[in-house]
Amino acid sequence: MKIKMKKEKIVMAVTIGIACFALMLVMFMQFKVVRQTDITAIEDMRESDLRVELSEWNQKYEELNAQYEDVMSKISEYQTEQESDEKTAQLLETELEQLNEALGMTNVEGEGIIIVLEDKGGTQLSDGETVKSINIEDLLIIVNDLFAAGAEAISVNDQRIVAMSDIFNIGSGDNSFIRVNGERITSPYIIKAIGNQNYLESAVIGKGGRVDVLKGLGHEATIEKSNKKIEIEKYNGTISTKYLN
Repeated sequence: MKIKMKKEKIVMAVTIGIACFALMLVMFMQFKVVRQTDITAIEDMRESDLRVELSEWNQKYEELNAQYEDVMSKISEYQTEQESDEKTAQLLETELEQLNEALGMTNVEGEGIIIVLEDKGGTQLSDGETVKSINIEDLLIIVNDLFAAGAEAISVNDQRIVAMSDIFNIGSGDNSFIRVNGERITSPYIIKAIGNQNYLESAVIGKGGRVDVLKGLGHEATIEKSNKKIEIEKYNGTISTKYLN
């Protein structure tokens, strides 16, 4: 009886041991599976994160590339505008120079003629006549004739003649004098004109030419035609308007 009970206890112990071993084995297998599952999930998660991160970098690259192309486009546009602005500025500068030349606001040089008039007013001629002084009318006629002959620039005693120039007599009789651009000028009167030499010379000599008329009245007058560059200084006065809009 005791032996039988002892055997039953041994069988039960062995059975319980086997059951415990089996349970431990199952638990170990489950733990291993869970562990493998977690590693796979982590690996999957890392790959997913990498894919997301890669996608984000691709998006950032595309955005940066778009910004780069936009910047390059703007740089190209700025360069085009700069070239256009430079051409416009050069054109405006050329037009300004031409305008300043037309207004007499720049020093100029070129071929032309130089007229020298020496006033012999008061001199007694052989026929008893007294030479009359060169007056403002004489100078104005010469200047107008030169402009009519195509003179591009004229000066009288280095005073540039422009549309705003003032040429008039001050005083009367022996105390009178000529004033140009606010400056008093005296004999000899040196008139410089830039333009075609032949046209300019023919405008002041010959029949009715004022230079020949003055010579006939007893004044000394010479004309020098110059192929060399005649220099005429710019107008030094102030050009102002009151009624132009």
